[in-house]
Amino acid sequence: VQLQASGGGLVQAGGSLRLSCAPSGRTFSVNAMGWFRQAPGKERQFVAAISVSGDYAHYADSVKGRFTISRDNAKNTVYLQMYNLKPEDTAVYYCAAAGVYFSPSYYQSGGAYDYWGQGSLVTVSS
Repeated sequence: VQLQASGGGLVQAGGSLRLSCAPSGRTFSVNAMGWFRQAPGKERQFVAAISVSGDYAHYADSVKGRFTISRDNAKNTVYLQMYNLKPEDTAVYYCAAAGVYFSPSYYQSGGAYDYWGQGSLVTVSS
């Protein structure tokens, strides 16, 4: 089972991008969905996650107020709208999805997710 991320690219500081992520191949049900990122030479870090209903979202402090996560359950698609991008947002962004429910207290834990996308590169120039 694979997730396909798209929407990355090169943008100037202060600009916006929207990432999308959906299953490739057969359709399957997922629970919480999230985004993580990994900058060159750094560890993967949590960015944002959203509950299956879309009612609850959680963000890393570094992106709070600038990024918005949303989902379309009819399409099993999760989005990450990024505003006011900064050079430090440069990273490969990975989407993730859980096959079963887990507590939102674990949203920041990559190990809680069952499925991962291949990554989409976001480069923010200064």
